[in-house]
Amino acid sequence: MRAVLHFHQIRLRRTSGVQTMATDILSQSDMLDPRIAAVVEQLNDRPELAGIVEQLLKMDGPALARARRSIAKAKVAPPAAPLIDVDFLHLLRDLPPAVESARLRAREFMDREVEPIANDYWERAEFPYHLIPEFASLDLLSSIFPVAADGTVSHDSVAEGILTMELARVDCSFATFLGVHGGLAFGSILLCGSQAQQDEWLPRMRKWEVLGAFGLTEPDVGSGVAGGITTTCRRDGDTWILNGEKRWIGNSTFGDFVVVWARDLADQQVKGFIVETTLPGYSVRKMDGKIAQRTLQNGHITLDRVRVTEANRLQRANSFKDVARVLGMTRVGVAWIAVGCAAGAYERALAYAQRRTQFGRPLGSFQLIQSMLVKMVGKLASMQALALQVSRLQNAGLCEEHHSALAKQVCAAQCREVVALARESMGGNGILLDHSVARFFADAEAIYSYEGSNEINTLIVGRALTGHGAFV
Repeated sequence: MRAVLHFHQIRLRRTSGVQTMATDILSQSDMLDPRIAAVVEQLNDRPELAGIVEQLLKMDGPALARARRSIAKAKVAPPAAPLIDVDFLHLLRDLPPAVESARLRAREFMDREVEPIANDYWERAEFPYHLIPEFASLDLLSSIFPVAADGTVSHDSVAEGILTMELARVDCSFATFLGVHGGLAFGSILLCGSQAQQDEWLPRMRKWEVLGAFGLTEPDVGSGVAGGITTTCRRDGDTWILNGEKRWIGNSTFGDFVVVWARDLADQQVKGFIVETTLPGYSVRKMDGKIAQRTLQNGHITLDRVRVTEANRLQRANSFKDVARVLGMTRVGVAWIAVGCAAGAYERALAYAQRRTQFGRPLGSFQLIQSMLVKMVGKLASMQALALQVSRLQNAGLCEEHHSALAKQVCAAQCREVVALARESMGGNGILLDHSVARFFADAEAIYSYEGSNEINTLIVGRALTGHGAFV
């Protein structure tokens, strides 16, 4: 054996390097121990080891034995894994101090309180109600809807996006929980309520003293809701009588009120109502059997001659165009939920690739896995850039319906691709809740469909591009 190795030591000096040496050694493979042959074969891909091999070939028996003992005792620490940063292009740096403070509060709460229980509550399809008081104490809505010195309430879309992303990177259901109460319900009263209604409801909503929901979708009317609302309202003196059903209504099983949209039998126009859930004729049952955002509690509402006072009719909601104003404001937030969902899946996939070992090497050292991770981070960065720009347009008062529709459509679609890559990169472990990516993989399906399906948002953008509506 040593004669063969010394023969190739001489050969090494006469050739271009270790690669030729390894090839020649392997040609004598019938003379080598199979384990040695396997090691030598790897030299073809590791030309930098030529010097080390040459030194080993100079050693006699005792020296080789000492080298072997030294190697066995060596405690060589593996290189430190790079920090995981979901903001690869530094798009989200330099936030206003108040927003950054709120972001850090949200992240600390989600990592400390929600992360350890997220998979368990998702699997049981239950919501962690016990966390609501502490979550309320974070006061995130003060950043999303700041109040000026004169009492005017505004909407900071960038702050909403950043905070929504932080929630969704741990649990998409929690992000949607915030989006329903602090987006759809709050936004409906802010945009469509009278000053008196805003003064009555918004401060309490900001403090989470009352919890709101948003009732638009119906059992038989989803994407066609703009022209097909079947829930009706009829004025009777100083009250309105509501009849109908609403479905897929987040927070409705435990909320204090639902903003219900109904078609007026008198003029066929859509009107909005603040319907308190304690009113006679209001009933709700939890929807079971979901495979996405199972932690979020969705309800099927029945309205059976529910009487709502005129004081609780949204005074500035007189057609479906007013509903569209609310959706236009909150749809960007859903794009950010998609960003957070993708970020959460990417984080966990990268962490898994750093700690998982296969074939004696870290999973992250393989080309195919690196290719998947690069695709993930590239899509994530493009999603962040798009959502951030649309949020900036919204803050500047320049965001139109097709802008928010594009953000939601693109981000939801790319989120789907990122979570699929994350799941694939984990192999069979990717379908286990133990590693959380399976939860993100499933939750992305809800994001893809709610608050305007992928197809409806596509057609909103298509109409802006061509001037032709192609909805039917």
